[in-house]
Amino acid sequence: MVNSLLKPDYIFESSWEVCNKVGGIYTVLSTRAKTLQEAHQDKVIFIGPGLWKREDGNYTKEESPYFKEDQSLFANWQWEAKENSLKVRVGRWMVPGEPIAILVDFVPYFEKKNEIYSWLWEHYQVDSLHAYGDYDEASMFSYAAALVVESFYRFYVEVKGQKAGDVKMIYHANEWMCGLGALYINNKLPQIGTVFTTHATSIGRSIAGNMKPLYDYLFAYNGDQMAGELNMQSKHSIEKQTAHHVDCFTTVSDITAKECVELLDKPVDVVLPNGFDDSFVPSGVQFTRKRKAARKRLLDVANALLGEQLGDDTLIVSTSGRYEFRNKGIDVFVEAMNRLLREKDLKKKVVAFIEVPGWVGEPRKDLQERLNSKKQFDTPLEVPQVTHWLHNMSHDNVLGMLKYYDMHNRKDEHVKVIFLPCYLDGKDGILNMTYYDIVLGNDLCVYPSYYEPWGYTPLEAVAFKVPCITTDLAGFGLWANSVFGRYGEIQDGVKVIHRTDYNYSEVADIIKDTVAEFSSFTKKQVDEARRHAGELSKRALWSEFIKFYEQAYDIALRKAEERKKN
Repeated sequence: MVNSLLKPDYIFESSWEVCNKVGGIYTVLSTRAKTLQEAHQDKVIFIGPGLWKREDGNYTKEESPYFKEDQSLFANWQWEAKENSLKVRVGRWMVPGEPIAILVDFVPYFEKKNEIYSWLWEHYQVDSLHAYGDYDEASMFSYAAALVVESFYRFYVEVKGQKAGDVKMIYHANEWMCGLGALYINNKLPQIGTVFTTHATSIGRSIAGNMKPLYDYLFAYNGDQMAGELNMQSKHSIEKQTAHHVDCFTTVSDITAKECVELLDKPVDVVLPNGFDDSFVPSGVQFTRKRKAARKRLLDVANALLGEQLGDDTLIVSTSGRYEFRNKGIDVFVEAMNRLLREKDLKKKVVAFIEVPGWVGEPRKDLQERLNSKKQFDTPLEVPQVTHWLHNMSHDNVLGMLKYYDMHNRKDEHVKVIFLPCYLDGKDGILNMTYYDIVLGNDLCVYPSYYEPWGYTPLEAVAFKVPCITTDLAGFGLWANSVFGRYGEIQDGVKVIHRTDYNYSEVADIIKDTVAEFSSFTKKQVDEARRHAGELSKRALWSEFIKFYEQAYDIALRKAEERKKN
């Protein structure tokens, strides 16, 4: 069967997160790149934004640390693009596989914005009237990305004289942010097969984030009506129309596929689960050394902040991800840690880190001084729950909940909660280690998500052999259950909790009980759980999941071939 799939000569894939580390989609694309590159050597071309917006609202052309320019790549076309006033930089994305990336300057198209939106309305009835926030810049980038593909296609097919029918090309757009480009290609270059992936429906995320019950009422929600109610008309409109008009519509999990049917009125053609590339994971002696270094650093920070001497037998627990307080289950994590404070069966001290980027101000000078002094301290610092000062200390959700529960990391308490409100990029001023270097220092990771289309954080945890807790409202949790053939338990490496719109308290209790249970595990039991976690992650490597992408390309190319005939 595999041999009969149509294979593309070129794959163009656009995303706001190409060479631009913002969120989970960066991880999806950057870890998948190596597997795609091995299968389609240098015929996979990622398109990303060539400019970033600074805090002052102006655009900057600072170098992306993840991009290395190479003017020899497609040199003739680069010259042609310049002639056509396309401002592009071609090079390589500095991730495993080093695929080709094209960064495009989208700012020149802002002056044509109204004209572009009018065209979009006339051809696809996309409502851009209610646009606000990042809608304009995402749309202008998406438009510029489509112009890159159009220019490339015309050059290699028309200028170089290849027959249009001989070149099989895919344009893969990620998220509503790249929808405009997919519709442009659909209209102007019907010989190119189009694929669209929604990693989370904009309206589903918004319903969940606005504290409305999503799952029990999913069948009753009308996506268009909810978009009006939640002021999401433009993002929902571009997402829905793109889903309906591309050749192959995809999402990342079965749970989000249900959302697509109900909220976008369009079933997906293929589910593309998110895989992982384990070249990020150290092995053997290096793994042991890095795990030790991570644990030491986490405990050093905790001890300096708390004025304690927590030893290596302390249970290090963490949650991480985007700062979506309810959607990512940060609220239920704090709740569970609060209940753990009074848990009689807890056999070890626990230090729980919340590694979620907040509105961070600066690293704490008093904490830096303590860490640099290399001394031990027996008094806590003022506000011993946070490593960096925030701009909104009095209005922060995590700090507010800790205060509400009177969780002040007192000396006699066996559970300490520490908020690390910054990106772990190795330069945060306190930990100064990257997320992948830190994650393997954990004993247990907890991701009790309410809204999580896939869930990279639990997949990353198990790849680093850290057992984790997640829920069946996360795509990864559902996938893990399908591998086990039942609900995962912590001994399996992944504990999957049944979560609904209304069982918050029960979920908090199960997390509390699972951490307490894990604290009494023997070394043999811990090693078993860690081994099982690592084994499960091997089932989610990109080499296992790339076949679903090949199916999506095949569907899109077949539709494009049909159009060529007609």
